[in-house]
Amino acid sequence: MGKMSGAEAILECLKLEGVELIFGLPGGVLLPLYDAIYDSDIRHILVRHEQAAAHAADGYARATGRVGVCLATSGPGATNLVTGIATAYMDSVPLVAMTGQVPTNLIGKDAFQEADITGITIPVTKHSYLVRDAKDIPRVFREAFYIASTGRPGPVLIDLPRDVTVNELDFEYPEINLPGYSPNLKVHNLQIKRAATALMEAERPVIYVGGGVKYSDGHKELVELAEKIKAPVTTTLMGIGCFPEDHPLSLGMLGMHGTTYANYAIQEADLILAVGARFDDRVTGKIASFAPQARIVHVDVDPAEIGKNVRVDIPVVGDAKSALAELAKAVEPKSWGPWNDKVAGWKNDHPLFYAKGADSIKPQFVLETICKLCPEAVIVTEVGQNQMWAAQFFTHKHPKHFISSGGLGTMGYGFPAAIGAKMGCPEKEVFDIAGDGSFQMNIQELATAVINEVAVKVIVLNNGVLGMVRQWQDLFYEKRFSNTTLTRVPDFVKVAEAYGALGLRATKPSEVEGVLKEAIASDRATIVDIIISPDEKVSPMVPAGASLSEILELEG
Repeated sequence: MGKMSGAEAILECLKLEGVELIFGLPGGVLLPLYDAIYDSDIRHILVRHEQAAAHAADGYARATGRVGVCLATSGPGATNLVTGIATAYMDSVPLVAMTGQVPTNLIGKDAFQEADITGITIPVTKHSYLVRDAKDIPRVFREAFYIASTGRPGPVLIDLPRDVTVNELDFEYPEINLPGYSPNLKVHNLQIKRAATALMEAERPVIYVGGGVKYSDGHKELVELAEKIKAPVTTTLMGIGCFPEDHPLSLGMLGMHGTTYANYAIQEADLILAVGARFDDRVTGKIASFAPQARIVHVDVDPAEIGKNVRVDIPVVGDAKSALAELAKAVEPKSWGPWNDKVAGWKNDHPLFYAKGADSIKPQFVLETICKLCPEAVIVTEVGQNQMWAAQFFTHKHPKHFISSGGLGTMGYGFPAAIGAKMGCPEKEVFDIAGDGSFQMNIQELATAVINEVAVKVIVLNNGVLGMVRQWQDLFYEKRFSNTTLTRVPDFVKVAEAYGALGLRATKPSEVEGVLKEAIASDRATIVDIIISPDEKVSPMVPAGASLSEILELEG
């Protein structure tokens, strides 16, 4: 393609990778790149904080299945990306993060706004690059997008010294040549046969599904397998939507705030088929007492996850979609009548519930109402009580429609991620289910939403406290509410109006449906401030370090 500057080459690489959107914030060392962006067809979304750029790219990736891209300047710009990169890493999200860097001759000399961002992010990236020569740009970008999106997805960082973006190169986009990186997608037939035999021999099977099924687009194969052998299915927070929750075989989410019946089923199962899940501590509770009667079949594209947390009887390394498809072929139709009856009994006796008829607005009722009015919506969450109520009381039926920070539990994630999701899927209704604590951590992105006409709907479940931490203080620290009171400051309706967004409020149950309908009808960014009680709790709950069998059903 002839000679071009490093900055022009970067944009050519992005174009060849199909990138439509970049979320970023400029700085001095990035001026050559931003000058090239000025003439580019790729749309750049100017955020108000670099952390939000990473979260928006993450939300875009989760909603679309494509690689998200963010950009930040050197030093504090780069370090502000770290929380977003770590969030994506923990939840296996395909992301390419570009950072500016001081010129190569100043690296290591503590130059103005210098930070060793490749060193800082080693633990939270799949791979990172410091580009020292402009001619390496095409190879590095080709590899970065490939690594981010293949095998177990994850973030890749590319650090770009200023002189590298100025120097010229002869542009040629290379083929992939990474002999040391070859993710194993094809499952081994013998292991599939062993897993199928174990399923057929079981009397009390449970299929336990994580985000790997979502990333591999294996939801149809999952439903086919579950229906063929009539096995109940439970999902992690990351797996929500991979199996329709209105399906008779659905157990909903398991773990610390999962359904009572999912946790009972896991504890009494004699076989667990785990697919694309990593046996996280929020799921297993006390490891020593997790699923004590079960043989475990673990399917995962990342061999490092198999056997990491729990003993595995039959390992299956490979892509979740292909594993589920092969298993569905290998098993015979079967029905476990007594086991399914027992599970149905638990579902009947221990449903998700909350006390209705109170004068105050119940957050669970808010989620049920959103589900009634907008059942196909994309639900993005902040972190805390709001996140768990969104997982529990909205009926999730589709993959890539529930977006949440799981592994890192990042407060402030939801709003910028919702902006990214809405920009990736403009035809879908996108809600950010927020708490008044989390929302304020990236509230400045109201400017991004308003200026770019991104009609996200933020539902603030406003209890005036840091709700989840306060719940633990209430239950385990003798109601000593140390530093968890926020006192309902600021006035979110006025904040919305100050930014040019629509601000609405509900203070009693009779107002909820009306304000939600008004928000859905709005064609601009909207905040709905819903006043709830600080004493509202997420239920059920497995105390930290306890067995799943010790699940508590709290009064709501």
